[in-house]
Formats: sequence, structure tokens, C-alpha cells
Amino acid sequence: MRFQTIFVAILSLIVGAHAYWLEQISHQGVAPFAGSGYAVFRNVKDYGARGDGVTDDTAAINAAITAGGNRCGKGCESTTQTPAVVYFPAGTYLISSSIVPYYFTQLVGDPTSRPVLKATAGFQGFGMIDGNPYYTSDLNWVSVNVFYRQVRNFVIDTTNIAPGTAATGMHWPTSQATSLQNIVFNMPTTSGVVHVGLFIESGSGGFMSDLTFNGGATGASMGNQQYTMRNLVFNNCGTAIIQLWNWGWTYINLQINNCGKGIDISAGGSSDQDVGSLTVIDSTFVNVPVGIVTAYTSSSSPATAGSIVLENVSLQNVPVAVQGPSGTYLSGGTTTITAWSEGHRYTPSGPQSAQGAITPNSRPSALLGSNGRYYQRSKPQYETLAASNFVSVRSAGARGDAQADDTAAIQSAINSAASAGKVVFIDFGLYRLTSPIVIPPGSKIVGEGYPVLMAAGGYWSDISNPKPVIQVGSTSGQVGTVELSDFVVGTQGSTPGAVLIEWNLASSGTPSGMWDVHTRIGGFTGSQLQVAQCLKNAGSSAVNSGCIAAYMSMHVTAQASNLYMENTWLWTADHDIDDAANTQITLYAGRGLYIESTNGPVWLVGTAVEHHVLYNYQFANTKNIFASELQTETPYFMPTPNALVPFTVNTALQDPNFSTSCSGVAGNCAAAWGLRIVNSNNILIYGAGHYSFFSSYSTTCSTVEAGETCQSRIVSLEGTISNVNIYNLNTIGSLSMINRDGTSLASWSDNVNTFAANIAVFKSG
Repeated sequence: MRFQTIFVAILSLIVGAHAYWLEQISHQGVAPFAGSGYAVFRNVKDYGARGDGVTDDTAAINAAITAGGNRCGKGCESTTQTPAVVYFPAGTYLISSSIVPYYFTQLVGDPTSRPVLKATAGFQGFGMIDGNPYYTSDLNWVSVNVFYRQVRNFVIDTTNIAPGTAATGMHWPTSQATSLQNIVFNMPTTSGVVHVGLFIESGSGGFMSDLTFNGGATGASMGNQQYTMRNLVFNNCGTAIIQLWNWGWTYINLQINNCGKGIDISAGGSSDQDVGSLTVIDSTFVNVPVGIVTAYTSSSSPATAGSIVLENVSLQNVPVAVQGPSGTYLSGGTTTITAWSEGHRYTPSGPQSAQGAITPNSRPSALLGSNGRYYQRSKPQYETLAASNFVSVRSAGARGDAQADDTAAIQSAINSAASAGKVVFIDFGLYRLTSPIVIPPGSKIVGEGYPVLMAAGGYWSDISNPKPVIQVGSTSGQVGTVELSDFVVGTQGSTPGAVLIEWNLASSGTPSGMWDVHTRIGGFTGSQLQVAQCLKNAGSSAVNSGCIAAYMSMHVTAQASNLYMENTWLWTADHDIDDAANTQITLYAGRGLYIESTNGPVWLVGTAVEHHVLYNYQFANTKNIFASELQTETPYFMPTPNALVPFTVNTALQDPNFSTSCSGVAGNCAAAWGLRIVNSNNILIYGAGHYSFFSSYSTTCSTVEAGETCQSRIVSLEGTISNVNIYNLNTIGSLSMINRDGTSLASWSDNVNTFAANIAVFKSG
């Protein structure tokens, strides 16, 4: 007995020494509006989960998720008040019914030894992880309003369930600021299997990376507005991917091995295609009889649905690369598809309806990794570091209660961590800032469950004198590397002079990065920019000065360079997340993401920018930008008021001047640009969705029947540009899809798709 006790003690020390830092660190996160004693961090073993592969852990895991009283589950619309980070140590957790992550929940496994969620033979439920249950005939949460959630570092295993019994690894209809990362789906490989790894039927995504699907009838069966998916591997699936519907979808570094079919986008058939567009780049198909199945024909409907662009796609023993209703569209074999498309082309005039080879984009070396493909990098999780390598902002004195001034404490934590080579840990909280936070070179910062750094007070009160809230690099062109992940930058009250993130850093060597870092302007408890302050006033052109909330979301300055951004959502809130009815609000933020980096490179992987007055994305006097599946929405209140107020033109920032540029343009011209590119080159965009759904809060303007009249123009190319190319451009509600120096190059009515209009290939010429 004594020997056994000593052995157990030694084993515990070994396990503790190698445990993931998130398990070992002190958890001091505070949710200031959740009630006293509320725990943000939960370890499932503290709630009775065993992880021994024998005990049914379902109830214990769901107890860890639901603990806290006011968590947002069945019947709740949404919330930011009750966050939860639910942690799974290494082990095998037997699951007999669905795990349901509530709103504003992260499920995190130990990345050094991924926990296994293993279904029992009699498993009941729609998804071992059901991210949005059907308690009724409708999803519990409106899928386009499901934000701020993650699942990462798991093995999801349905192999105990009979192959002929329907089973789904994960059900995930969600939207922006959500992610899946580092997950393996294991399914049976026997004949007659009907298992599906990942199922999505709706939403407005989004981003996923580093997922592996083994076996099953279908690896992933998915329908959603738009997505970027990176590093997905499919092994021995009947069909790797079935696209149920979409507007736009981009796959980067897709690997499909030994599957019966690769990607099936034939849903709806040739008479009523449901899939809008597909972009596949830097990908590999191995031992796949048919790479892509499409319903597209020269007479199919809608006219541009089923648009495909392939670039740098390697085939090994793939007899048919693309197959349509009438046979082979593109032969395969063992070869590389340099570039190929089907759909409408503008080079730059059009439309030309074409199917066949295209000239691939000329890729600047600055955007490429060592393998000749576009550079990519997954979010760091710091697996090799111990808990002692992290500096907590709460331990440094920050309170995170949305009331105290936490500026000095947070700056102190950042400075001390950078000088000691440690990582800043932002415990969950709402941290009020009254002056800028400067992030020096060498900093690494990671948040717990999306904490918020909020600009507040008079420092940002002057709309004519914008100042940064978070300043990366104290001076323009300061050299070094910074890594930021998993937090939100926001505002409290009216801060019309706030630039939420100013990026000055010029990185050398390894690029700096932002992963799952978002801006959120209003619409949450503590922001003081909610229904009570900024209720929408549809049809009124009056501007409530108290609801002028920010000057700009993010500015990448002229001397900044070498920045990788992944799954970043810059959002001016259109509704109050903490209102029971998700009531719409009216807020004013002037500019979205402005990049004027003289040399780049900048990578925008799965980013979205929404509801800014002048523009959402603007690239000016810059070069070497890679982007995948850009997504924007025009403010819902426009055109009452339009983009002429409340922000005046700042020529130093290359602002658009609608007073002059709208001369002679019919319709609602003075509306936010989805994307504006000025005097720039080497801008390579692989999928983009620029949407205008509303006119003074009415959606009637965005229908085909109404003539897509929400605004006149939505994408603009201006000045001297070269090598500016867009694959699968999708627009909604805009009469013109793309302009060059004020002249429309493409009309939506020439490019009708499912709900959006689509141009498969645009090259600037």
C-alpha cells in the first residue's frame, strides 16, 4: 500500500509537470454582470467527469457547461453576460447523448494530448457536440446571430455506433467570431456506413482550421452563407465534402485522400442550383475517382450558380477532376491544375460565360511560404510553456468590472511580460481603458473566453482628432513580432475619436499575427451603446451624437508590414446581443479596416468587417495582400442618414468623398463601400461577399424582384492599380458589383446567382 501511494504521488507530479498551462494557471476571470461567485473557467473533472473511457461522462460535461444559473441555453436568444471556458484534460470521455455548448461558450481540450469524446453504442442525439439544438422545429438560436464560440483540440469518435445507424460528430450552424480548430473526426470505414463528421445547415460563417475526417459516408456536409476553411484533411470517406448550399466558400490547403468523391456541389440540380460558388487553392486530391461534382451547365439556373475557381490544385490518381451532368468537364490523372474556372469572367470587361483554363494569379514571393503556397499559420496555443510563463492582468491589479480604470494595470502586465519573455493572460473581464495601451515588440497576449478591452472617457471624445486604443508598436515602423489571440477590443459610450487597433509594427522574419481577435462596437452589456441609448430610428436622418461610437476599427499604417490576420471580425453592432429580442440599434463607426502598408505583406484569412459608415475594407497605396472570403455588410440605417454624415472627409486617410464621386450616379450612391482599393498592386482575393441587405432597415431592396436597389455601388478600384484580382466575387443589394474610377464594370443583373450575384473571375487587366 505504501509503494502504491508513493507511485501515485510520483505519477501525479509527472502529470502535473506536463499538464497544459491552461489547466494549471490560476483562473481569476470575472463576469461582472453574471452575479457573484460566477465561474468563467470550468474543468469538466471538477463536475464529475472521469475521462476513463468507461464512465458515462455526458451529464458531468453538460453540468460543467450549464453551471452558473443564468447561462444562455434553451429559449435564450444570445448573451455576453455569462461566458464559459469549459476545459477537458486528456482522457477518453464516454458520451451517450449530445453535449450542448451554450451561447458564449468555448470547449477547449488539452492540445498536448487531445481528449477523446467517444460515443456509446446507443448514443442518442443530433451531433456528439450539438452547437444549436432543435428543441422545436426551429434551431434554438437564430444561426446568423450565433457569435463568439470555439471548439478546439478534440478527437470526436462515433465508431462505437453501428455503421448503418445515422450518427453525426458535430452539428454547428453558427456565424461570425466562431471557430473549430485541431479536431479529428473518427468514423467507421466499413461498407454501408452512414455517419457524417460535421453537419452545418445554416448560418453566416466563419472559419475553421486543422480538421481531420477519417471514414464515414460524408466527412462534412455543409450549408452556410460563406466560409474560409484551411488545412482540412479527409481520409477514406465516401464523399469528403457535400455542399448543401452557399454563397461563397474558400478552401485552402485541402487534402482529400482515398475518398469516393471529393467535393459535391450538385445540390438542387441544373434547374435550381443551390451552391453559389467554390474556390479551392493550394490543395491536393489523392486516389479520388472524381474530384468535384457540379450541376453547372451552359443553360443551368441560376446562370452563375455553381461557379468554381481552382488554382494550384495537385491531383494524384484522380481520373476526373471536375464532373458535370453531361460527363467530364476537366480530366485529371496525376497532374497539377494551375488555374481553371467555370462561371462568368471579367478580364476586366465581361461577362464572358466560360469553362476552362485561366491564367493563374501572379503571386508575389512576399506572400508565399517555403513550399511555394500562400503562407499560413495556425493560432498558437503555447503547448510547450508552463503556467509560470504567463502574466495575468488580474494579478497585476486589473479589475475587469467595466467600471474601474484598468489602463495602468494592463500596461504594467504587458510591459513586464514583454521584458521577461512571457505571455500576457487576459483573464475574462471587461477592462475599461482611459488612454491607449501600447503593445511593444516581442509581446504575446492571449485572452480567456473573449475578454474585452474598452475605450472609455474623454480621451477619445474628439471626432476631428482620432487616437488609438490599442497601439501595436509605439511608433510607425517599429520592428519586431507580436502575437495576439482570443480577445475583443470595444468601446464604452460615445468615443467618436477612437481607433480601436492601430498596427504600426514592421515584422521581420516570422510574421506577426492576430487570431480570433475582434472589435465589437456597442451592442453588449457594459458598452452603454445598447437599446436604452441607441434604439434604431428607422427613416430618420437625425444622428444621435451619443451613438457616434468609433472613428475606425483598425488601421494598418504605412510602415507596418508582415501581418497575418485570421478569423478577425470588426463589427459595429446592428443589434443588442443582450436584449431578449435582439432589438436593432443604430451606431456610427466611421471606417472599418484601413490598410496602407507601403510594402505589405498582409494576409487576411477568414476576416469580416461590418456596418461602418464610409467603408468596411479600404486598401490604399499598398501592395502584397492575400485575402480569403472577405465579408461585409453595409449599415442597415442607410440611406437615412447616408454616408455624408456624421464623419467628414479626412484626406490624410484617403477617405472616399461621396459628395464628389456620387455626381451623376443614380440611386443610393452615398453608401459604405464594401471594398475600396486605391493606387495599389498585388491584391489577390480568393472569395469575397459584399452585402447590402437594408434600406432604412427594410429588406425589400435586396431582392431580385426589387432590382437589388439597396445601394448603387459596393466595390471600387481607383487610381493606378495592377495585379488586383478577385475570384468568386459575390454581392447582394448593389446595382453595380464592381467599379473602376467611377465607371461600373459589372451589373448584378448580368450575374444572377442563388441569392447573391457572382463573378467567378475578375482580373483588373
